[in-house]
Amino acid sequence: MPTRPRTTEPGTRTVPQALRPGDRVAVAAPAGPPDPELLDRGTALLESWGLEVTVLPHVRDTHLGHLAGRDADRAADLTAACADPGVRAVFCARGGYGTQRMVDLVDWPRLAAAPPALLIGSSDVTALHEAFAVRLATTTLHAPMPATGAITANPTSAAHLRTVLFEPERVTGLPLTGPQLVPGTARGRIAGGNASLLAASVGTPTAFPPDGCLLLLEEVGEEPYRLDRILTQLLRAGVLHRAAAFVLGDFTDCGPPHEVEALLADRLGGLGVPVACGLPAGHGPLQLTVPLGVRAELAAGSLTLLEPPLAARTAGGAPGGRPASGVQAAAERSKAADHGTAAGREPAGRTAAGRGG
Repeated sequence: MPTRPRTTEPGTRTVPQALRPGDRVAVAAPAGPPDPELLDRGTALLESWGLEVTVLPHVRDTHLGHLAGRDADRAADLTAACADPGVRAVFCARGGYGTQRMVDLVDWPRLAAAPPALLIGSSDVTALHEAFAVRLATTTLHAPMPATGAITANPTSAAHLRTVLFEPERVTGLPLTGPQLVPGTARGRIAGGNASLLAASVGTPTAFPPDGCLLLLEEVGEEPYRLDRILTQLLRAGVLHRAAAFVLGDFTDCGPPHEVEALLADRLGGLGVPVACGLPAGHGPLQLTVPLGVRAELAAGSLTLLEPPLAARTAGGAPGGRPASGVQAAAERSKAADHGTAAGREPAGRTAAGRGG
């Protein structure tokens, strides 16, 4: 069976390759249960890009009302897709809550032995971004997810993700539209994601130490005093002191913007490194795709990528024409078995509470 060639950047990161029309990709649900209509819309958009999309067997399951199936099933879905050489990328359907529950059940040795699949997601998926960095030393994409409406409702978000996936060499920087709370210049790999998920990972085996990184922070639905608690936890744990700079994304529904900005300046401004605001990433109406693990430079209020988000496709990585992968066959068996009506599933239109769409 054809495999995904492993393209290792000099240093410490393995960079997955760009996609092509005809590639097989999978949709997983490591956290909350996706809304069926949003899931269908998102997968249809991915198919319109020429991708062959497999929705994994347990994506439409529910457990305890707020999880997309049992922890072991969600981990098994992710493991099977990422270890399958016929699957080029795994899109996380949505965030919510639950990734922390399944991350230690993923078969990391099996994934380490396989060519790298590209992980795509944000919000609660921050726990997986950290784990992929720690366990696999693989770059990932902090990006809008197919069952959140973020790419179907905003053409600019969709177009940016598509460009990163198919033409990564065209993506040379990301805009910063906010103020520089602390001016300065820094270089390093981009890391981070949702602030509360980073705080929740402290002390776990997959917490990523952001030594010398440009640390992305974003948040949703946390009032200033709760955001203060999250940042203070990261400060007390020694996490924030390790970053070379901070790149701040959206802080959606976190209180009055001037209060949020003042809090960020208070908690981050004394660390002696640059702090820049206004990256359209996180939970806002515009969600750009941010490559994690890729080297970049923060200077004069702009973020410049020093290397493409994904590796160029090499000879032998021809798209399409692959035999049905194991994960695709399992998904087809599951679909035939339950026809979308598994017991315990949440009614259509209900969205489980939690972080991230």
